[in-house]
Amino acid sequence: MSLFDVKEHAHKRLNILTGEWVLVSPHRTKRPWQGKVEAAATAQRPQYDANCYLCPGNKRADGSVNPAYTEPYAFNNDFAALLGDTPDGEYALGGLLQAKSQKGICRVICFSPRHDLTLPQMQVEEIEKVVALWQKEFTTLAANPWIKYIQIFENKGDIMGCSNPHPHGQIWSLNDVPAELVKETEQQKKYFEKFGKSLLSDYLQLELQQQERIVCANEHFVALVPFWAVWPYETMIISRRQVRHVAEFTKEENIGLAQLLQSLTVRYDNLFSTSFPYSAGIHQMPVNDGDHPEWHWHMHFYPPLLRSATVKKFMVGYEMLASPQRDITPEAAAEKLKALSEVHYTK
Repeated sequence: MSLFDVKEHAHKRLNILTGEWVLVSPHRTKRPWQGKVEAAATAQRPQYDANCYLCPGNKRADGSVNPAYTEPYAFNNDFAALLGDTPDGEYALGGLLQAKSQKGICRVICFSPRHDLTLPQMQVEEIEKVVALWQKEFTTLAANPWIKYIQIFENKGDIMGCSNPHPHGQIWSLNDVPAELVKETEQQKKYFEKFGKSLLSDYLQLELQQQERIVCANEHFVALVPFWAVWPYETMIISRRQVRHVAEFTKEENIGLAQLLQSLTVRYDNLFSTSFPYSAGIHQMPVNDGDHPEWHWHMHFYPPLLRSATVKKFMVGYEMLASPQRDITPEAAAEKLKALSEVHYTK
């Protein structure tokens, strides 16, 4: 009987940030693919689009006019999922039908005035200005005492539900802590209370020792494929210093984060020579809810592409009904990403 090998045999891995398990089936990468094939995103966009509601000087859908901005620009979402004036209230029936009002402030951040640039095509200095604006927005939103969590994120690519190709992200701040962040807070708190230090600090040290899942790194940040990754080329950026939220970064750390964001996203684009789609977001401590000494800042990247620019991973069947599952191992994904050039394929 053969010995168990995580590189060859089906197994499950623990996500230490959520306490949940992920099924890994490395042998399934050998199966033929006769499923859906997406059209590759190849069209070149102009530097300015007169019909784009995010370009400088253009009119937005609600009639507002963007200023002629030359650096990252933020504004309230014209079609926000959450509104600040939603009245407090609850609905309950028989203990089974329950609802609570949810309010918040939703912001849009244009990364660049140029319509044709995504993060991997921007200069480090330009990305650093995006990081600085994240900090400013976080601080401003956290000043509202009823705000309890601030989610900074980006959906890149129309297959990720992005409604406008102009490079931009969003910030949703709301009056309670979302489910994923409740899990991550609880897991980090348990570890901190037991060992007196950050869960991700110890995890990062273990990853740096092994070097199996590291993609790229610098003095301040490390990008790696998490041991428990679900998406084929999922990655996570972790700050080397335990920082609770984005506003605590120093100027040098801002530059380091900008450098690593460029390095990682260039690798993504180079993987299949396409503008690589993903959902990415920062996870950080809740606000107006104590000091949270257990919290350690990190950023998740969830990209759907699996085999090429035209084949993506679908979360269906077993994933929706039972548990997350992946075929390519995190180690194989990291090895492939690490080997890619840091020069964008279009240059």
